[in-house]
Amino acid sequence: MIKVALLHFCFEDYTIELANSLVKYVDLTLIQPEKVSNVCSNVLDSRIRVISFNKPRIRDPRNLLSMNTMMDIIKDIQPDVLHVQETNDPWYDWTLLLNKMPPLVTTIHDIFRHPGDKIAVFGSDYTRRIAFYRSQQLIVHTHQLKKILIEQFRIPQERVNVLQHGELGSLYQRRGSQNIQAREPYTLLFFGRILPYKGLKYLLEAMPLIAERIPEVKLIIAGRGENVSQYFPNGYDQKRYEIINDFIPIEKVGNLFQRSTVTVLPYVEASQSGVAALSYGMGTLVVASEVGGLSEIIQHKKDGLLVPPGDVRALADAIICLLSDRDLQQHMQTAALARCQEDLNWANIAAQTAQIYYKKMNIQNKINVS
Repeated sequence: MIKVALLHFCFEDYTIELANSLVKYVDLTLIQPEKVSNVCSNVLDSRIRVISFNKPRIRDPRNLLSMNTMMDIIKDIQPDVLHVQETNDPWYDWTLLLNKMPPLVTTIHDIFRHPGDKIAVFGSDYTRRIAFYRSQQLIVHTHQLKKILIEQFRIPQERVNVLQHGELGSLYQRRGSQNIQAREPYTLLFFGRILPYKGLKYLLEAMPLIAERIPEVKLIIAGRGENVSQYFPNGYDQKRYEIINDFIPIEKVGNLFQRSTVTVLPYVEASQSGVAALSYGMGTLVVASEVGGLSEIIQHKKDGLLVPPGDVRALADAIICLLSDRDLQQHMQTAALARCQEDLNWANIAAQTAQIYYKKMNIQNKINVS
C-alpha cells in the first residue's frame, strides 16, 4: 500500500469525502491549515492521519514561515504521492516552483477565475499555472476543462484525467440536524456565493412568469457575496422570497436542500458545480443553464433540466414543467439518486484516483480493495 499525502487549503467538502474513501486504498495522511480543522472534525475516517499547520491570511508575510512548516511536514511524511486540491494561493505556487516535491497529482476544480469574483489574490491567475506544469498528473471534473488544459496550456492529454465531482448530500446529511425537513412542493433554492456569473438576476426575472402559472412558488436565496437588496430596490414579498444573505452554517445547509423541491443554477459561466453535487445527494431536483461543465454533470431530461444561459422564458418554462409534474419529479429524483451510487459515488471515484497513483505515476504496488 503506497503512502499518500493529501494536501488541501479549500474545497473541504470534496476533500473530506475523497479522503474517507481513499483511505481504503492507500496509507493516507491529510495535511491542512488549522482554520479548516473544525470543518473537517467529526466527519473523517479514524484511519486518516491528520496534520494541521498555521496558515495566516493570504496577504500576511508570515506565510513564508507557514510554507516552510508545510514543506517540513511533507518531507517528514516522505509520501510516494503528494495529491493537492487546487489552490489560488500564490504562496503555495511559489513554494511549488522553488522546491523539490514528491510525485505530484493536482486536482483542478477551476482553471480560470469566475467573472466578477474579486476574492482571488492579485497574480494568482498566473502563479496557479505553475501547478499545471509541475504536476505529473492532473485531475479535472469535466471533459471541457481537459480540453482547455490541452489546447490552451499545452498539457499532454495523457497527463489529464477526468473524474466526476462526487455527490455531497450524504456528507451534509451526516452533519445536519436530526430534524428531517418536509419537502415544500413549490419551493426553489438558489444556494452559494452570490456573484454576477451565477445569474441570479435571470432567476428573479423568471419568478413573475413562474408565479403566473404556480402562485404558490417560493424562492430561497441563501449565500453571501453581492448584496441581494440591489435586486429588490422596492423591497420584496416575504411570502414569495426567503433571503439569507450571509454565510450558511454547515448544520443548516442540509435543511435548505431538504425543504426545497428544485435547486436552480441559472449560471452564465461554469466549470463544474458542487451545488449540483449536493443537490443530487439530497434528492433535490436541478434546473441549470446549459453552460460549461454543467452540461456534462446534469443529464438533460434524465436527472435534471438544462436551459440556454440567460434565457428567462426557457428558465421559467423548465421550472414550471418540473413543479407541475409529480411523475417527472419522481422519475428525475430516482435517476439522480441512482447516479449517486454510480459515477457520483465516492468509492468509485476513490478507486479511480488510486488507479492514477498506481498506473500513471509508475508505482508498481497493486491496489488492495479488501
